Amino acid sequence: MGVKEAQRLKDLEKESDQLKKIVADQLLQIKALEIALEKNV
Repeated sequence: MGVKEAQRLKDLEKESDQLKKIVADQLLQIKALEIALEKNV
């Protein structure tokens, strides 16, 4: 693996981690909204 490929892999892994955090945050928000809606029904 060359230097360019290694850097690209590192960048993709960083982007993947950021996207995973975004998805986790969205799932938490959805769950919070579901709980809030259950209490209002």
